[in-house]
Amino acid sequence: MDLVFRARRVVTPQGEIACDVGVTDGRIVAVEPRIDSPNVVHLADDEVLLPGLVDTHVHVNDPGRSDWEGFETATRAAAAGGVTTIIDMPLNSIPPTVEVAALEIKRKAAAAVSVDVGFWGGIVPGNLADLKPLHEAGVFGFKCFLLHSGVDEFPAVTTAELEAALRQLATLDALTIVHAEDAHTVRDSEPDYAGFLASRPREAENKAISDVVELTRRTGARTHVLHLSSSDALSILEAAKRESLRITAETCPHYLTFTAEEIHDGQTEFKCCPPIREAENREALWQGLRDGVIDLVVSDHSPSTVELKEGDFATAWGGIASLQLGLPAVWTGARQRGFQLTDVVRWMATHPARQVGLETKGAIEVGKDADLVVFAPDETFLVDKNKLHHRNPVTPYHGRTLNGVVRQTWLRGKEISQTRASSPKGKLLRRGEA
Repeated sequence: MDLVFRARRVVTPQGEIACDVGVTDGRIVAVEPRIDSPNVVHLADDEVLLPGLVDTHVHVNDPGRSDWEGFETATRAAAAGGVTTIIDMPLNSIPPTVEVAALEIKRKAAAAVSVDVGFWGGIVPGNLADLKPLHEAGVFGFKCFLLHSGVDEFPAVTTAELEAALRQLATLDALTIVHAEDAHTVRDSEPDYAGFLASRPREAENKAISDVVELTRRTGARTHVLHLSSSDALSILEAAKRESLRITAETCPHYLTFTAEEIHDGQTEFKCCPPIREAENREALWQGLRDGVIDLVVSDHSPSTVELKEGDFATAWGGIASLQLGLPAVWTGARQRGFQLTDVVRWMATHPARQVGLETKGAIEVGKDADLVVFAPDETFLVDKNKLHHRNPVTPYHGRTLNGVVRQTWLRGKEISQTRASSPKGKLLRRGEA
């Protein structure tokens, strides 16, 4: 074997065990109690071996808004946070990924990546004929908005337009992911946080998610609710799952970490859409994870320039930069509530990989890529925004103490380094090829 990882704690699909993990040609070829090899990576007693995380909700913004972020900086941040695969959203880049030509432009922009990268396509008014070609070109599914997206070049669709798209995508068994807030319920924000929160109430999510459930029922398509913030919608999703509708949902680290009560006026680094809600809402989201109603946790990394986050809650950009911090943020909250690292791996690696059909990602087992993370779950650190790898130093986690430090990240059996030229390069992924 090329390499063997030896650890007292390894998170596998069978649970957390002591074992050796053997790697050949970038793949895991053995998970056994003991493997003899001259090339052994010995984990320290305080370290746990995890599979590389799969973050299916990342806004890289490149090309077109690379001053907000870029593939080089975003993937460096991902690697530093134990994320070995990202799926890039179709908007905030220019052009948006709503036709094959735009997808090829984006692939060219992703020339230097530290982790593996795939791409979502987009559903916008008038691009119905582009969906099948994008699917055949290898996008992992299709995103749409039910209200203004925040950028004019990626307009929202009506429920009728979404239904037409779902009917076509159902024939391809393609996944549709939805920013579910009702445009008729959301209203203009006031400058303060209370006013911003009131402008995007739970009812906006509840109504839109109910609409998505009905369209899923009517079309037989596969759908996924993005960045669930309203805990009221858990009962809607639970009922849909009992009905065996093909619908899943995600939430994000910031909804599981922060509360509306702690956000003060002017702290626009906390602004995101849908918004961070009250403490009791946060606890209900954790319960939704415990119950299996929420399937996965992903970052919704949506960075911008420092200038765009200035001002007040009515005018600042709505997005949170957290790609590097998702694992420790979620682990910090999870351990406080009695969850284990096996739960975190399921939410942040196994289920996201399964959702997008990445059969070689998301678990430490024979046949998977040797995407591995050496994680120290008991070590704490103070977040310093100036030491993070994403392009602009803005994050609501600045100054917060988190549990869990990523000490090493390996991509297909090669250690990713932030400094060495010999560090492995990520691949551009296509649906069905990995």
